[in-house]
Amino acid sequence: MLNLTSAEIMSWVGAFMWPLFRIGAMVGAAPIFGARTVPLTVKAAISVLLTMLIFPMLPPAPVVDPLSGQAVLIALNQILIGAAMGLSLQFIFAMFVMGGQIIAFQMGLGFASMVDPASGTQVPVISQFYVITLTLVFLALNGHLVVIEVLADSFRTLPVGINGLSSASFWTLANWGSQLYSGAVQIALPTIASLLMINLTFGVVTRSAPQFNIFAIGFPVTMVAGFFIMIATFMPILPQIERQLMLVFDLIGVLVSGTN
Repeated sequence: MLNLTSAEIMSWVGAFMWPLFRIGAMVGAAPIFGARTVPLTVKAAISVLLTMLIFPMLPPAPVVDPLSGQAVLIALNQILIGAAMGLSLQFIFAMFVMGGQIIAFQMGLGFASMVDPASGTQVPVISQFYVITLTLVFLALNGHLVVIEVLADSFRTLPVGINGLSSASFWTLANWGSQLYSGAVQIALPTIASLLMINLTFGVVTRSAPQFNIFAIGFPVTMVAGFFIMIATFMPILPQIERQLMLVFDLIGVLVSGTN
């Protein structure tokens, strides 16, 4: 007959529960995994499945009573770590949404918006186009597998315990917001410069021929030219997506390195 003490049961429950908090928070905050279109039961199933796969490779977890105050502190730290990792991945998707918004306003398509199924908010159709492209490239580069690998490695560099992310890690995450804006401008810069030249040309034409109704053709020409510019600059954006993904994975590695 198998005799189990309450301490052994608590240690087993805790060893599975602490990683589940981190993995569940990451799945809920990360793009694609945590999209609003994904049912909550599917998110929970993914979290439990990943925990079961990663659990045997984890270092020993601290033996703590799950109902104690120390257990609550450990759980909060794991949720913060997972949420920070998921938020880091959201940065790159927000970057392309913002770049698409800049392009849409320059083209005069800022009014053409739709509901983003991932976030549930209204975004321009240009932004949605870039988000779909980013999602396909992310999956084609096995980004989801890299996320799982980085998540599993985080338990080695930042093991389960009462020590969570340091203040330097939070500052690193906050300061990366500047990368979000600069990346969005880099995405939209070719279109901005090209449409600016077109608008300057229309300004010269209007100045030289005031009787010419520039508003009648300016809007459709700007819109069509914007689409051609997007097509011409589409291929150079793909390496930009790959580079930004590598930067985000490096950011996650820095956050959970436990050395900053």
